[in-house]
Amino acid sequence: MGKTTVRARSVTAVALLASCAAVLGAGSPQGAVLPAAAPAQAPQAPQALQQEQAGNDCDVYRSVPPSSEDGPAVKAIKAKRSLVIGVDQNSFRWGARNPNTGQIEGFDIDLARAIGAAVMGDPDKVTLKAVPTAERVKFVQEGRVDLIVRTMTITCDRLQQVAFSKPYFTTSQRVVVPRSSPAKTIDEAVDGKTVCAATSSSAEDELKARPKVGKIVSVENHLDCLVLMQLGKVDATMTDDGLAASQAAQDQTVRLVDGEVRPAVMGIAMLKNSTDLTARVNQVLADYHAGGAWRAGYDRWLKPYMLNDAEHYWPTQR
Repeated sequence: MGKTTVRARSVTAVALLASCAAVLGAGSPQGAVLPAAAPAQAPQAPQALQQEQAGNDCDVYRSVPPSSEDGPAVKAIKAKRSLVIGVDQNSFRWGARNPNTGQIEGFDIDLARAIGAAVMGDPDKVTLKAVPTAERVKFVQEGRVDLIVRTMTITCDRLQQVAFSKPYFTTSQRVVVPRSSPAKTIDEAVDGKTVCAATSSSAEDELKARPKVGKIVSVENHLDCLVLMQLGKVDATMTDDGLAASQAAQDQTVRLVDGEVRPAVMGIAMLKNSTDLTARVNQVLADYHAGGAWRAGYDRWLKPYMLNDAEHYWPTQR
């Protein structure tokens, strides 16, 4: 198992994880099946995402062709004997620290380790480094990580700053509210309300585009939004549908409202000039999906609360 570099958490996140330790333990591979949250609606078809990009010069599905060859970027990483992958440690079932083992685990973590093992040929030469949502691009650009595997939406703006792999997960934005909230739709949940989102996230962009939102509270990680909602300091949280479902699964006092917006796909980010590394990652992704590991990861970590079949979330450009 690779080394893990841990970035200090916020006090609120620590408090929340401590209070949810029992839930996390039950959700560990050795624990019981996680109670299902309210079913998420199906993401909009890829055509809707492509229509939304009309007029833009970018294509979020486009990346370099897969390759198993080691070019300059991969050789440089191998020379330093460590592939540093930026991950999350606060997203239940995607990338979160298990209080029983002390290890970070989840769907993205399994994928990160698979990429690391394939590229380096040795899982012990992989370092997982916790990265805040708002600093994902910065960490890549400054060379503090080689890759980001952290529920990162591919957007036209981000494509100007970093390179992305082929997409590996289809997503959209959803809203979480306290169970006591009367809101049934996204508009009812956010119009005139105080709404939380992670800084520099697609959710924050969506909220800024909604003129009827009362107030936007931006935080370092989406988990902090759950804390603020528990404390009654915000009325709702907007985040990726998978993360929204994980919040509802993690805390039975919150729920998802109907509807979703901003269809998108997630990808793995790296330096724009690391073309051979991007190609290498794309080959690992293709093999990971074709060999069944992607589906196995989904069934293990996400299906208990996402409810839809795995292939529903595998990006397919039409």
